[in-house]
Amino acid sequence: MKKLIILILLCTGPSCSAQLFNPQSKKITARYFPEMEADIHTPAFRKKRGFTNYKEMMSFLAPLVKQHQKIIHLSYIGKSQKGHPIPLLLISNPDSKEEKTRVWIQAGIHGNEPASTEGVLFLIGQLLENPEYTALLDRVEIGIIPMANIDGSNRQLRPAANGLDLNRDQTKLMVPESVVLKQAFTDFNAQVALDFHEFRPYRRDYLQMGTFGLTNAYDVMFLYSGNLNVPEPLRKYTEHTFVKGTETLLREKGLTTHAYFTSSDYQGYTVFNQGSVNARSSATSYALANCISTLVEVRGIGLGRTSFKRRTMTTFLIALSYIKTAAENGNAVREVLAASVLQRKEGRAVIKSKRTVSRSPLAFIDLHTEKKTEETVILRDALQSSPLLDRPLPRAYILLPSQEKIVEKLRVLGVEVEISDKAKEVSVEAYHITEYYRAAQKYEGTRRQTVKTRLFPKTITLPEGSFFVYTDQKNIGLAVETLEPEASNSFVSYNLIPAGKGEELPVYRYNSNIKP
Repeated sequence: MKKLIILILLCTGPSCSAQLFNPQSKKITARYFPEMEADIHTPAFRKKRGFTNYKEMMSFLAPLVKQHQKIIHLSYIGKSQKGHPIPLLLISNPDSKEEKTRVWIQAGIHGNEPASTEGVLFLIGQLLENPEYTALLDRVEIGIIPMANIDGSNRQLRPAANGLDLNRDQTKLMVPESVVLKQAFTDFNAQVALDFHEFRPYRRDYLQMGTFGLTNAYDVMFLYSGNLNVPEPLRKYTEHTFVKGTETLLREKGLTTHAYFTSSDYQGYTVFNQGSVNARSSATSYALANCISTLVEVRGIGLGRTSFKRRTMTTFLIALSYIKTAAENGNAVREVLAASVLQRKEGRAVIKSKRTVSRSPLAFIDLHTEKKTEETVILRDALQSSPLLDRPLPRAYILLPSQEKIVEKLRVLGVEVEISDKAKEVSVEAYHITEYYRAAQKYEGTRRQTVKTRLFPKTITLPEGSFFVYTDQKNIGLAVETLEPEASNSFVSYNLIPAGKGEELPVYRYNSNIKP
């Protein structure tokens, strides 16, 4: 009898992801994703294997900061869970008298997406040492977090050290790094924001498509918000001025682009979801802070060092395009953001929305023929959303003194909160829970709650120290997303405000035009 021998290879070191099987053939790489000609001297390109770790990054930054200290400032916003200080770099020309547009750039929030950090490090070097870009610093102030998830990046793992995903934590703020990153973003008060990622082009869902499976054909995908609490002029300006302008530049460089999509299984069918309305991740969270916001996904997860220079340069080119667009359109950016604040005051609070569903073509590469193909797919488009549940925007949200920890999170999100100095009797709308469901399994560290509520009027006596969140403020969209209990990323949803059927929530809606 012949013996069956099974060989199992285990890879457990920090560079494990770079050593695993690469699903992309050399033929596909050469035909569609060849390396770019570029002279890059960031840490990963100074070695043959692996990617830039924290120590290498800081060694790369130190001489740049010392040599160009007039225009770059290095500070630390806090520490990772394993004790590494998280760097923030501010770059601008202090001698310029022009009004500057504030541009926020973040990379490495997922530790297994190394081209994001590499591209941003290359950007820093170019901004400081390439005279072609010197004039940009007269008109922009740039805040850069080059490695948001240090512990994950050091091990090339997606989550933070406690196993949670930092880009699912933009509203619940349960991870230490999330709190300091969000506070730094709030303090910077960005007008334009970029969050760099990489996406996995070979997905399980794609194996059911084509003859023997497909792979994503795009170099880069842009995720910008379709959330209806972001005013339409701001959403359109983001898309048409920043995203479309950058796509034109990339296509001139031979790169392929698309709006960001993911796939999921729905009753046996592969369904594609385009765009986002979800405040748990940065694209929408930043936009709700009245900011031109884009999350950028470069084709890369699972490819090791394949096309790594191409991925790094793609990141750099996008960042540079956004900076140039911000510098050239500063007045228009400020006008759009100011108009968005005014429009929010007159709007409604959209708690749930539905996506437009259509059949649309997407480009793929056939794994059997190794040629590009077009597939017509079922597409659920968040960029074409409509309200499913909405309410009039109240004059203010009120929280009881017992909700001090919730108020701390709101302030980190940039939401302004006032405190009453004495007990007050006020007429409010209260949330009464009519339906309640609590998930059996944890999602990102918590068992989620799903509720339906009924609003009813009542007069209550608020104790001294109650909290008022007035809605005539810039970041009110984030208050709507977190305080309206049915919203998918609310504090109730994440069990930060415990609830139960038949209960009244410790959050109220105040509708009088007179401040109590």
